[in-house]
Amino acid sequence: MPAETIDLRGHLLDNLTLPKVLDLIMAFGGDYRIEEIRVGYSPRDPSAARVRIDAPDEKTLEEILEQVTRSGATIARQPDVRFKPAPKDGVLPDDFYATTNLTTHIFHRGRWLRVENAEMDCGIVLDPRRGRARCLRMHRVRKGDPVVVGHEGIRVDPLDRMPERQAFEFMASSVSSEKPKLLAIQGVARQIRAAQKAGRKVLLVGGPAIVHTGAGPHLAALIRDGLIDVLFAGNALAAHDIEADMFGTSLGVSLESGKPVEHGHEHHLRAINRVRHAGSISAAVRKGLIKGGVMHACVRRGVPFVLVGSIRDDGPLPDVFTEVHAAQDAMRAHLPGVGVAIMIGTMLTSIAVGNMLPAAVYTVCVDINPAVVTKLADRGTFHAMGLVTDAELFLRQLARELGVREKRRASRKPARTKRAAR
Repeated sequence: MPAETIDLRGHLLDNLTLPKVLDLIMAFGGDYRIEEIRVGYSPRDPSAARVRIDAPDEKTLEEILEQVTRSGATIARQPDVRFKPAPKDGVLPDDFYATTNLTTHIFHRGRWLRVENAEMDCGIVLDPRRGRARCLRMHRVRKGDPVVVGHEGIRVDPLDRMPERQAFEFMASSVSSEKPKLLAIQGVARQIRAAQKAGRKVLLVGGPAIVHTGAGPHLAALIRDGLIDVLFAGNALAAHDIEADMFGTSLGVSLESGKPVEHGHEHHLRAINRVRHAGSISAAVRKGLIKGGVMHACVRRGVPFVLVGSIRDDGPLPDVFTEVHAAQDAMRAHLPGVGVAIMIGTMLTSIAVGNMLPAAVYTVCVDINPAVVTKLADRGTFHAMGLVTDAELFLRQLARELGVREKRRASRKPARTKRAAR
């Protein structure tokens, strides 16, 4: 009967790693025997276990090993990782190792190499001259690149569930509107402060609901106070934020009265047109066309932003990426150093960015629709903590918890277009 011995190390009980691995062995038709186990004395001490896997045939054993290595197990005999050359540009070998978003190492020439740029659904490519390995998206692979194949010589580190993380997850992880939101938001504020203290960046991924709900001023204040380091969004958030500044409306609805404005449906188009004429959002700020709002705060504070287009876009604004690979690469350029990611009111962009982020990043998804939080977890961002609430409530309270004072502006009545004046 084919057999293999695996080693497990880490917080095996707190993380439920050991029970998960044993369940996988049984679920895929194998059997196991725990040959050795050592439990850490304190919550911060790692545990270790050695488990023998028996399978009815080689194919079953291969399937089991593929599953358990993704959950943190390593093969005890520590074989070197295997490579095959990429057959052509943009194509991986058939049996390439598909990465997770967990910290990953490969065993190469007698030592463990940490795989750089941890990201799910990539291949692992070795740079033999520099002795480094990195995650690489399929379209970035070039013919002849040495690509990791199979599951031997690969180690995945499970996500730690330390007490402080568990306490925060308890308040924010389950998808329910019946959660003590104030305590959850206070937890987010603590994570932002901790990230700042550690020199890590705070990323905000936002949708147009931030503007529609009147939360734009709260986000702009957070940016002005240096509490948001990077902004990812679509054309819509920027367009309606600029519309709000120029016309006092969002989707043609007055943000002051909540009532539709005559010809207001044209306002976002006119706002986009003015920015396109200026050449860029930054140019429109410099020329005084944009006097406030989220994008104005980004430009004035020097906060980088990446705006990604879709087939639904009007315009779009001149800063919007309309080619998908260019947009992905622009986002990835800003991800190193991110310690906290806050995703608000945008399902598709949240899922896309979540797939790029390492699991070690504290990720919070805020949406009024519980299904958005569920889908984010289902698409691989299992570590995201969900908060079902309104975008304005969340950002207003978060700004308050972080001691942000909003910039007071004079009340602005919705502008009337020339057509409306006639």
